[in-house]
This record gives sequence, structure tokens and C-alpha cells, in this order.
Amino acid sequence: MIWREAANALKALRMQRLILMRHAEAERAAGSGRDRDRVLSARGRGDAAAMGRALAGRGMRPDLALVSPAARTRQTWDLLHDAFGDVEVREDEPLYNGGSETLRRFVEAGEEEAGCLMVVAHNPGVHLLAVEYLVESAASPAILDRMSGGFPPGAAAIFTVDVAGRCTFEGFIQPRDLGGE
Repeated sequence: MIWREAANALKALRMQRLILMRHAEAERAAGSGRDRDRVLSARGRGDAAAMGRALAGRGMRPDLALVSPAARTRQTWDLLHDAFGDVEVREDEPLYNGGSETLRRFVEAGEEEAGCLMVVAHNPGVHLLAVEYLVESAASPAILDRMSGGFPPGAAAIFTVDVAGRCTFEGFIQPRDLGGE
């Protein structure tokens, strides 16, 4: 009986939703400033807070957030977090400008740790991974076309994850879509 309870507890943690998010709009780099130190613009701060409210309002609250250590991604997370409440957060160096293969490794490593996993990182890695998941799940041409238009700052692609770990497109939210949210 104890084994069965432990097995059910682990099964409950299996990832069921994945949110891939690009950091919100950042200030342009100052002449000698490092890219990783760029901070959010005023618009980016507003967009990040609005995206947090929009995601939480749709019932999308991560259990675990993997966040790039760059200033703009950490700031984006801090503003998102206000809408989510208590979430385990990990900053991992490879997420800073990591490619799609790096992001995928982190997603796969987190599959057993969270029912809803959120990755807050950078383009082009976030965009490429979202497109890879769309292609792998045979998403419709309309969805692929929408995603081919780019992955603007502050946007989030949401995927439902089945028991085999396959991601299926659930939605794409951009700050400009929110209106007054």
C-alpha cells in the first residue's frame, strides 16, 4: 500500500502543462553595458505584470519556473510571480541565450518535478523550441503560420503535455492581445 501511494504521488507531479515565455521588452544596451545586465523598459514591466495576471486568470500557475539569470528575465519573472503566488524558482546559467536544444533538456529534466512548468528565457531559443513542439505534434498550418510571425517580447506559448511527454499546442498569448487585462 505504501508503494502505491508513493507511485500515485509521483504521477501527480508529472508535467501536464508547459509555458514557454520570452522575457518582456528590455531597454537597449548602453554603449559599454553587458547584454545580460539589460533591464526591462517601462513598457516591458507593464507587459510582464499583465501577462502574469492573464496567465493566472486562465488557471495557468506554474509549480516550477526555470529562469535565465539575465536581469531582464529575472525582472520579468518577478513581475509574473506577483500573480502566481508561491512557485519554486531556479535560475540556471545555460538558460541565458540557450538554444532550443538546451531549453528542451531543461524541460525534459523538469518533467517529473512540476505539473505546470514555466521557462522564462530568450529568443531565438524560446521561439525555436515552440516551433519544434508544434511540428512534432503536427499542429495545423494556421497555428504554424501564426507562430512563424515571431515570438515578441513578453509572449508565451502554452502546451498541454500528455503522459508520453508529447507537447500539444494550447495557446499563444502576446501582451498586445491583452487589451485591458
